[in-house]
Amino acid sequence: MPKNRRTPGPAPRPLPAALDEVDQELVRLLTANGRMPNNALAEATGIAPSTCLSRVRSLRERGVIRGFHADVDLAALGRPLQALVAIRIGAHSRDDIDRFRAAAPRLPGVLALFHVSGANDYLLHVSAENPDALRDFVLDHLTADPAVIHAETSLIFEHVRGTPS
Repeated sequence: MPKNRRTPGPAPRPLPAALDEVDQELVRLLTANGRMPNNALAEATGIAPSTCLSRVRSLRERGVIRGFHADVDLAALGRPLQALVAIRIGAHSRDDIDRFRAAAPRLPGVLALFHVSGANDYLLHVSAENPDALRDFVLDHLTADPAVIHAETSLIFEHVRGTPS
């Protein structure tokens, strides 16, 4: 590789060691309820609480469990409108992509950023107070960005969280 060329994206993480049945069950239970107490996890998987604590700690250290998150009612926060905004970057220069990738997750109302294949480069999952606020977000933060050549907004009528298995 030429010396001024950078690798794409963050450095790859080493793959975690294979998960046995107990680890897989712990991940399944914590995916369904990230606040499940250690004693309940231990009982559900048939292991001692101290073993359960060690296994969950190991899953976190190996990057299998990356964090625990609150499922927030956006309407209760005054941001009931959700949308996916498809973004196309123009020149595909590494600097433009790196700048957009670093800035987009910090924009107001951005819930998630997805780097995707196909006609678009990114999908932004955003929330807003109302349609006017969503329009202003797209105009002020996306179409005003010199790297962005296309932004297409799709309203989300319903969001149902999946249960990975």
